[in-house]
Amino acid sequence: MSIKRINAIIIKEFKQLLRDKRYLFVLFFFPVFLLGMFGYAVNFDVKNIKLAVMDNDNSKESREFIKTLISSEYFILSGYIEKDSDIKPMLDNQDVQLILVVPQNFSTELAKNNGKPSLQFLVDGVNGNTALIINNYITSAAMNFNAKIQTGFAEKAGITSLSPINFQPRFWFNPSLETTKYLIPGLIAMILIVTAVVSVSLSLVREKERGTIEQIKVSSVNTIEMLLGKAVPYVCIAMLNGILVLIAGMLLFNLEIQGSYLLLLLTTSIFLLAGIILGIFVSVVADSQQVAFTIAVFLSFLPSFILSGFVFPIDSMPPIIQIITNITPAKFFVAASRSIILKGAGVSAIYDQLMYLILYTLFFLILAVLISIKKEKEL
Repeated sequence: MSIKRINAIIIKEFKQLLRDKRYLFVLFFFPVFLLGMFGYAVNFDVKNIKLAVMDNDNSKESREFIKTLISSEYFILSGYIEKDSDIKPMLDNQDVQLILVVPQNFSTELAKNNGKPSLQFLVDGVNGNTALIINNYITSAAMNFNAKIQTGFAEKAGITSLSPINFQPRFWFNPSLETTKYLIPGLIAMILIVTAVVSVSLSLVREKERGTIEQIKVSSVNTIEMLLGKAVPYVCIAMLNGILVLIAGMLLFNLEIQGSYLLLLLTTSIFLLAGIILGIFVSVVADSQQVAFTIAVFLSFLPSFILSGFVFPIDSMPPIIQIITNITPAKFFVAASRSIILKGAGVSAIYDQLMYLILYTLFFLILAVLISIKKEKEL
């Protein structure tokens, strides 16, 4: 291999990129735009739940319980219901997500030591995940209200309340439980691999369509030199994109990197190299930009979104699907970057993920070179 020839191809590719201002704008604007869109749109936090109340008791106790619900950030009181016939239409029309029905004897039963006060909650269960979260909120609110009432009964009877276990849960790595911070590493992975694979594959296939690749082949440049020369500019651009996306995450979502910046840079570099090599593989297989774009999106976007653990936990998938998840390098990068960004982990915690990425890169590089050499012989 000749460094001089590789350098010549790199310069040629940079000049070609600088001529296409619109393409450069898309390369740099698209990742940050996607981060903003996905970061605000993809959010599993369930807040501002619309609540309607049918208070048949209208007592101090029922009003206190209602106040307990709406004083949190999770529930918004949409209004009161006067008759039973209004309940079903409100849920059917999705005017509210939750209806609380307080029976007439609620305060009376609550005042008895052996009373059995009851409340009815009607939850819109169309979205099972949201309904489950709402149910957890309701259960927590009811338990807190029960504890408050029991403490009151104990004080009236002159009994000192005793808690055998002092339960104080603490959440590590993401104390505020913000799903956006959990999703950002996956967003970065998805954005970068789509950008890398699509841009490299289209660049190489464009040479085929214009016939300029024949001029390169008849020169002294060999296949490996051409592939390396084509890859380097996009590695630089993708790396710059990664830095921009991280800065955007810090500014827009208050993302804080707990671990080493140098380790994150190394991990991102290996991941981008894997994406670039995957793009080279696509360009070797495809003969037109349309086909290349289709294959690139299919190999990068869909696996990164579904199989990387970005949205759906891999551990919850069937065993056969867990094996299939290894087809995307985003899986390894998401696990490693989350450990660095959220946990502050070191090399020892992500060593296996980095090795997987390196092996993935080598596999597709060798495969791309072999296919390219075979096609040249056929010609």
